[in-house]
Amino acid sequence: MRFNQEPSYKHVAPASTAVVLVNLGTPDAPTAAAVRPYLKQFLSDPRVVEIPGAVWWFILNGIILPFRSGKSAQKYASIWTKEGSPLKVHTEKQAILLRGFLGERGHEVQVAYAMRYGNPSLPQVLENLKADGCDRILILPAYPQYSGTTTASTFDAVVDHYRNVRNMPELRFVKHYHDHEGYIQALKKSVLAHWEAYGRPDKLIMSFHGVPKRTLMLGDPYHCECRKTARLLAAQLGLANEQYLVAFQSRLGKAEWLQPYTAPTLQKLAKEGIKRVDVICPGFISDCLETLEEIEIEARRDFLTAGGKAFHYIPCLNESSSWIDALAGIAEQHMMGWPTRITSHERDIRKKDGDIARAEAMRLGAKI
Repeated sequence: MRFNQEPSYKHVAPASTAVVLVNLGTPDAPTAAAVRPYLKQFLSDPRVVEIPGAVWWFILNGIILPFRSGKSAQKYASIWTKEGSPLKVHTEKQAILLRGFLGERGHEVQVAYAMRYGNPSLPQVLENLKADGCDRILILPAYPQYSGTTTASTFDAVVDHYRNVRNMPELRFVKHYHDHEGYIQALKKSVLAHWEAYGRPDKLIMSFHGVPKRTLMLGDPYHCECRKTARLLAAQLGLANEQYLVAFQSRLGKAEWLQPYTAPTLQKLAKEGIKRVDVICPGFISDCLETLEEIEIEARRDFLTAGGKAFHYIPCLNESSSWIDALAGIAEQHMMGWPTRITSHERDIRKKDGDIARAEAMRLGAKI
């Protein structure tokens, strides 16, 4: 086995700890030329598409990439900002704020963000942390609900990266936090703040990203974890069963996916006389193509065209203080036992880290 060439081990250098917030990814630009390699990397992942390799290679390269890249680029263009891709922008701000919140809790750690597909790539971020002397790394996926298609794929990428690394760091992985109290409370605050400003809907729709139904049949817990998140949030909001509904979006291909599907459900509700719906996407911690284009634009159109009168999209948690505090709690829980604690005197000094992080995030346009 060949190992990657590494710098000499520094015996006197103290080991440090890092948290890596890993999101799905995004193209570098809203153009077909940029979308195509991103889609190819994403859809070539056997965790994402479980179709025999030779068959899928033909479908992907002969049908999907030539025709879907341009259409996807148009969708990305509709939600692109001056700062860039919303998903990347929000993830960067979250990482900056997470560093500050952990500092306020008394932890001296580095915080970086990476993308499973696209840039900044996970392998490159891990290499950068190694160069910085990080010998303890916590991988924190941006997926509250575990799925083999997302969380496990992230773990695969980390393991693959270190396969040929001689001096590996100590690794820990966060599997899920779909029922974490801080996460549920952050969702609750988000919904209540929206209702305080705009009133309550006839029905709250919780739309999660879909996966093929066969993944559930094969033992993937994603469907159950989405349902648990929904139950916990509904209970915190005091909602009866008839006041909310769980649906699944982003279906790809002709195979059966988790149901009910979001778009047909919204159309059905409108035709049944439901006048106003509010839609929240608890499975996404950052607004992205699937929330800003598929829900706020397309789903809105579907509902209103079918006869609905009012459609409200409740934004993702993004950089809300309650969510970043919850994220810090999740990271802190999984770093337990690692020597990240600083003295009370140093902690008082490092409270400034929180102010610095907030200032940096605000400079990047975060609303905190």
